[in-house]
Amino acid sequence: MANKGLLVVFSGPSGAGKGTLLKALLAKDRNIRLSVSATTRSPRPGEVNGREYHFISQEKFSEMAAAGEMLESAEYCGNCYGTPAAPIERWTSEGKDVILEIEVQGGAQVKRKRPDSVGIFILPPSLKVLEQRLRKRGTETDEVVRERLAAARREIPEAARYDYAVVDDTVERAVEQIRAILEAEKCRTRRNGPLMERILNHD
Repeated sequence: MANKGLLVVFSGPSGAGKGTLLKALLAKDRNIRLSVSATTRSPRPGEVNGREYHFISQEKFSEMAAAGEMLESAEYCGNCYGTPAAPIERWTSEGKDVILEIEVQGGAQVKRKRPDSVGIFILPPSLKVLEQRLRKRGTETDEVVRERLAAARREIPEAARYDYAVVDDTVERAVEQIRAILEAEKCRTRRNGPLMERILNHD
């Protein structure tokens, strides 16, 4: 029987580099699954429904949340985000590590419901670099960039509530730090009761 996989909450300001880090991480580790969140926001250029997000209406989102079909839900910059619960339980029971890329509001909800989850907060090297990354996207107006920077100033102090903080200065370094965190978590004694039982009961 496979050991239960980790549930990892992956948060950080918009533009911190979460998406780039996750792509690199998934390419290096076949045991990781990425939870696909549902959102009411419109797709950005290149995004595919069911890959980056499940893009749904506000009405459908409200129905799912009311039915208890989401592990968490939150509103961010006027849009709603939520995490379908069923795939997470299936994957972790199969021994897969599941990463939730969610905002801090949702991250706090997950931690309350699943205190065994691992929180990793992605930080930009500086607010100046964060602004440069947001503008480089070319998908947001100046007003939206200002809103996201203001949100980042509120969110960055929330890193203290997470188990780990990783600065995305280079993708390679940040990915290796994240992989080291996951390996260390799997060695925690509180997660290894079944292992110790097998050792003690082995003839």
